[in-house]
Amino acid sequence: MFGFKKKVDVVEIHAPVSGELIALSKTKDAVFSTGAMGQGFAIEPNANEIISPFDGKISVVAETKHAIGMTTSDGLEVLLHLGIDTVELGGSPFVVPVKVGDKVKVGQRLVLMDRQKIQGNGLLATVMVVITNSNDKLESLDVEEKKYAVGEIVGTLKLKN
Repeated sequence: MFGFKKKVDVVEIHAPVSGELIALSKTKDAVFSTGAMGQGFAIEPNANEIISPFDGKISVVAETKHAIGMTTSDGLEVLLHLGIDTVELGGSPFVVPVKVGDKVKVGQRLVLMDRQKIQGNGLLATVMVVITNSNDKLESLDVEEKKYAVGEIVGTLKLKN
């Protein structure tokens, strides 16, 4: 028998915003902290610019602009959820220059978020990055909890074969 190794695809993840990366389980959001939406991580932002963490195509822009969905060329379905309970603000803290169907590259601006307006309304600006089809697509997610600059590589995803 020949010993062929299976090819393992690894995808780098870039920080969508500058700030402190924390585990999803540490967020103050009941749905995301349980992992019910999929595997991922969160960043407590110290900046307002949200960039694309992957190359992909925009699949969803919430009417209230607090959530952006995208699909990568590897078939990962990625949700960027901006803030906790920010849906209540009706989109006012967000400027979104992308629309459904747009192709985006790592580092491209997806949203300009007004953290001061969010916090001024007594809400948290936590940015969550979730792979919503992680059960089907991910072997593992490897990130390190620490501070990152926007665009910096925060970790890797190993894709299932």
